[in-house]
Amino acid sequence: MALEDPEYSAALQERYAAQPRPGKICWNDTITTLLSHRSVRAYLPHALPDATIERLVAAAQSASSSSNLNLWSVIAVTDPGIRAELARLAGDQRHIAEAPLILLWVADLARAHKIGEPEGAPTDALDYLDSFLTASIDAGLAAQNAVIAAESLRLGTVYIGALRNKPEEVAALVDLPHQTLIVFGLVVGWPDPARSASIKPRPAQAAILHRDRYTNDAEAAAVADYDATLKDFQQGQGLPASGWITSLLARLANAASLNGRDRLRNVLAARGFPLR
Repeated sequence: MALEDPEYSAALQERYAAQPRPGKICWNDTITTLLSHRSVRAYLPHALPDATIERLVAAAQSASSSSNLNLWSVIAVTDPGIRAELARLAGDQRHIAEAPLILLWVADLARAHKIGEPEGAPTDALDYLDSFLTASIDAGLAAQNAVIAAESLRLGTVYIGALRNKPEEVAALVDLPHQTLIVFGLVVGWPDPARSASIKPRPAQAAILHRDRYTNDAEAAAVADYDATLKDFQQGQGLPASGWITSLLARLANAASLNGRDRLRNVLAARGFPLR
């Protein structure tokens, strides 16, 4: 473990750009991998090495699981036809079809229900909101472990939340059983170096880090600073320089801005999640 050196200083610089950044930090290769994360949306058509899926799932299963309930599953989709249809359902995101693999992360209460049935054991707690929340959180923790593992192997990844825009169609496509829901997808593949992704700056820690109590003394200035930083980043990427504030408010303006996800409560009820 080393104290901050030029390589790690550059990694912090990319993550925070011109904003204030942490000072001297002890570093190792794991932290370097984490700070180097970027969403990759351009992939080579190359196959993944043998047993890549199993390695990523082993890493995912090593994440924490609330009370060791393991209320999640993952569907590894390599079939080109299914990936093409998932790409369409997610708003024509071509990288889903382009990469060799998408992992579908499932909030899965069906398995626990099935375990209880032969025993005649009640599983009424699965009907409550906390059980769905637990399943979703555990799926997220597992998926992030898989991301870190993939990036340590120099693979690229990108999360696909847009699969929740049309959850019924996605569920039907992969034969999802009752009492399950795909909460997001994760594309995995070899990044195309000719279309490389840049590291998107995140807000300075003053915007998100609170000590002992929630305070917002420095929040306004940090948000304004990040808005300007993101505009500079977008301009450098040849994108409209809309900044953070405009995009955040547009994304949260109303039900229509959720692109179909405003129906999620009804979809969950129909799929066997009472959410009491």
